[in-house]
Amino acid sequence: MASASAAPMPMPTVAVAARRRLAQPPPLGALPPGSEGAPFIIPSKKAPKFAFPDIGHLAKWSVSSFKFGFGPECLTDDDPETFWHSSSSDGPQPHFITIEFPRKVSVQKLSIQLCYPLDDSYTPANMCIRAGTGPVDMQDLRIVSLEKPDGWVTFDACMEPSEDGEGFKHIDIYVIQILIMNNHMNGKDTHVRGVKVLGPRERKLKAYEEPFAFVAAPFKMYECIR
Repeated sequence: MASASAAPMPMPTVAVAARRRLAQPPPLGALPPGSEGAPFIIPSKKAPKFAFPDIGHLAKWSVSSFKFGFGPECLTDDDPETFWHSSSSDGPQPHFITIEFPRKVSVQKLSIQLCYPLDDSYTPANMCIRAGTGPVDMQDLRIVSLEKPDGWVTFDACMEPSEDGEGFKHIDIYVIQILIMNNHMNGKDTHVRGVKVLGPRERKLKAYEEPFAFVAAPFKMYECIR
């Protein structure tokens, strides 16, 4: 006696659609929050105390354009109420911030203060970090994608893993540039309230290494046996 075959179960269309959405690759540079290398936001108006040295005071700062009273000096004055305001009438998109050092320096992280609740469509949505030995040979290091940020957006300048496998490498550069690729709601001009350029942490000495550098003249006189 032939048994009746069971009716096929209907496919869960909602679950299939969800799997298809998850299978789509994320946009370039849009790392999931909390993943290694993804930007993290410090929700503070005042500049936080970083574990990395701030080397921005060593550099010359310039911007692609600005409105009167809202120039590059607003990026380093540590005042959360002031901001750099680009001027699309003086320079087309993309707007950018250029930070030039008089000598080669090591850069580990960047921290950028943004405030979507106040700046709305002036808030950057996608930024490209570029660096090199001069303005003509800069290369793209990474792309940072943001969704309505409010605070200090902090991230590593380079995405290449360090040799010991902990964190990412620092970069040795003369100039670094923050390129505002586009703003929220396709705004034409941009607001940036502060920028910090952070160097790498000082390396901890091994047990057998000398904790003091004998470079003073009285020590140098006796460093060799004659």
